[in-house]
Amino acid sequence: MNKASRWTLSTISLIFALAVGLVGCGATAPPKELKSARDAYAKASQGQTAQLAPAQLETARQALDQAETSFDKKKDKPVTIDLAYIAWRKVQIADSVAALEQSNRDVAALERELAEKTEAELKKFKRSKQQLAASEAERKRLEEEKKKTQAELENERKAREAVEKKLSAALASLEQIASVKEEKRGVVITLSGAVLFATGKYELLPIARSKLSDVAKALNDQGYKAIVVEGHTDSRGSNANNMTLSQNRADAVRAYLITQGIDSNKITAVGWGEDRPVADNNTADGRANNRRVELVVTPE
Repeated sequence: MNKASRWTLSTISLIFALAVGLVGCGATAPPKELKSARDAYAKASQGQTAQLAPAQLETARQALDQAETSFDKKKDKPVTIDLAYIAWRKVQIADSVAALEQSNRDVAALERELAEKTEAELKKFKRSKQQLAASEAERKRLEEEKKKTQAELENERKAREAVEKKLSAALASLEQIASVKEEKRGVVITLSGAVLFATGKYELLPIARSKLSDVAKALNDQGYKAIVVEGHTDSRGSNANNMTLSQNRADAVRAYLITQGIDSNKITAVGWGEDRPVADNNTADGRANNRRVELVVTPE
């Protein structure tokens, strides 16, 4: 092989290596929302969430699978970012449910321990009372023992309050998926569309049925004159499609609430589509906030 031929092969090899490098550099990195969802799920699956909230964690895994599939097919398109955000939120919900379950267990254990100690101290006090003599020294000893018992009970009470505070924090985290506020139009209960429905769908998710059952029970307990179920979407897609989707979602929520005892003559459903945003549709968080269902309740 002459020198010119060797130079030609070297040049071809160099060009091929550069081409491979350019292809590698062009690979699309996953969006930060997908990375966050992956990290959150990995952490949850290795901790108490896997043991205490397996059903919710499985829902989060399924949502993450949808985001991964979207990334494989559509890379970092908005739908991938939205699906990743939904997966991340569902991991948060699973973590909150696990924290709530752990807090409940802690409270139950503390109550058992407190009851056992209280019963033991009461028995001890009764025995001491039966043995009480006229001696002033004996009376003082029993008084000191009583004070000690009261101090121990006070310490146990403070410990229980600390556990209950932790429980309240877990409940507050869980309640991030819904909010209640009073407005001029009535009491407004807002539920995230990501919790109620899969993307682009209007069939209620299992967790949505559970949440709506709680809402129906509260409404039936408190009483109401009228309820309006309002469906809202973000601005993606056509206005007509969004209007139809929001109406279908409002109808689905109304129908389920009726099965839970809500008077069908007092509840109506309306879809507003993308016409009433509460946040910026140019961000994933904003779009997630706009995809919602609101129950506007007129109290009795």
